[in-house]
Amino acid sequence: MRVLRPERFSMHSLVSRSLAAAGVTAVLMAAGMGAASAHVHVHPDSTEAGESALLTFELSHGCAGSPTTAVTVTLPEQITDATPTAHPGWTISKATEDFAEPQVLDNGTSIGSRTSQVVFTAVEPLPDGVRDTFQLTVRLPDAAGETMAFPVLQTCTKGETDWAQLPAEEQSDADLESPAPAFTISGGSGDHADDDAHGAEDRGGAQEEDRGAPKRRVLWTRTIWKLRQLPGMQVWAPVCSD
Repeated sequence: MRVLRPERFSMHSLVSRSLAAAGVTAVLMAAGMGAASAHVHVHPDSTEAGESALLTFELSHGCAGSPTTAVTVTLPEQITDATPTAHPGWTISKATEDFAEPQVLDNGTSIGSRTSQVVFTAVEPLPDGVRDTFQLTVRLPDAAGETMAFPVLQTCTKGETDWAQLPAEEQSDADLESPAPAFTISGGSGDHADDDAHGAEDRGGAQEEDRGAPKRRVLWTRTIWKLRQLPGMQVWAPVCSD
């Protein structure tokens, strides 16, 4: 009886194939990401309804090559105030708007105006192609499932870009020339409960698989040992992986 050896691949061939596949993937990704990377993005550290969130706005380009001199973030109507993070090299100011009638907040406080915009003005213009970030802390409204848009007006030495477009029902940001930075508010603690439940199931499955690994190794070893006892038998035994 003859046991055939499985096909072997040299380390060089495996690495070459992996690099080739990675190269193709990188080219395809670059083609799709080129336009998106030219947008202004917002990265919230939390999207939970009714919770405080640190919003980081990111840009890495000017206006058609012209350096950036100011970044104005407009707040959604549901947000009444924002606390900007100090940013060396930039001055910060707020614009307010008055309500026609006083508004009552969830905590019972009555207010007659709100912060509508936060303006970051550069001491020295930010060159095109240089990345920078601008941060605000806000209290998100108790509106799970709603999309919060934060239009950004980018003012440059020559010209400006108003990142304020909102996608229609069947559109995405990729379909727009200058989409507004936005994100969707999540349901809060309920979402985390679901995540914890799924995590527990995954951990349980992994533990069951780990408990079965020693049995598989024992059965594999016994099988190889029995085959080697047969006259004229030469068995090539690869390493058994869990």
